[in-house]
Amino acid sequence: MQFYLGHAFFIFNQIAYFTASTKTLAMPNDSTLLNTKAQAQQTFDAIVIGSGISGGWAAKELTEKGLKVIMLERGKPLEHIKDYKTASLDPWEFPHRGRTTDEQKKKYPVIHRGWAAAEAVMDSWTNEEDCPYTEVKPFTWWRSYQMGGRSLLWGRQSYRWSDLDFEANAKEG
Repeated sequence: MQFYLGHAFFIFNQIAYFTASTKTLAMPNDSTLLNTKAQAQQTFDAIVIGSGISGGWAAKELTEKGLKVIMLERGKPLEHIKDYKTASLDPWEFPHRGRTTDEQKKKYPVIHRGWAAAEAVMDSWTNEEDCPYTEVKPFTWWRSYQMGGRSLLWGRQSYRWSDLDFEANAKEG
């Protein structure tokens, strides 16, 4: 069965996927270009939009409870480790020593408003010229369309919460 929606589909626990490049929904045991179980496989208990932290966690929880879930992801698929092009580079191996070029500063003005503009991750951000948005007042929207979303660009910071963090609302209002 072939069709095109322009997005990627991923079904957890059954590892089905749809990509714009192949334009095919593939399931385990299907032939390369033919889905022989289309009717049975087109029914889902839940649809999860986005594969970032929230979407990934929602899909995990739902599939662990036995639901058949389809995940819609607009970005490209990524293979863990293999597709992280700059993760193993030392700082001196970057052509611009971690800084962005003048051309990137012009093409990605929103990304350059904060910490997100770094040579190592510039290929991960959405092209702002292709996907513009209108700001009534300044709104920094950092978009990253790929499997895993912006969760792949978290800056290696993960703070541990203490009991005080969970009691703050009750104490301070």
